[in-house]
Amino acid sequence: MKIKEGFELQNVCGEYLIISAGEENVDFSKIISLNESAAYLWEHLQALPSFDVDNMVELLMQEYDVEHSIAREDCEAMLERWLEVGLVEE
Repeated sequence: MKIKEGFELQNVCGEYLIISAGEENVDFSKIISLNESAAYLWEHLQALPSFDVDNMVELLMQEYDVEHSIAREDCEAMLERWLEVGLVEE
């Protein structure tokens, strides 16, 4: 997986939002906001040429005190959502 080009993370009034810098095919009828841990992942995943759920889990566990099973479940759900709205590509 990789994050599609043309998207950037912005902190707007204390809320993390994904902003499209180009004319990407993404469904903005749904609000694309990230909590602090999702924003942390987004920032670190952008630096990688590609990533998978294992990379996400590893990053999350390095930064937060969370059990592996919970981190994996959360990362799988997050990645599925990002795929659903067109923020990442396989």
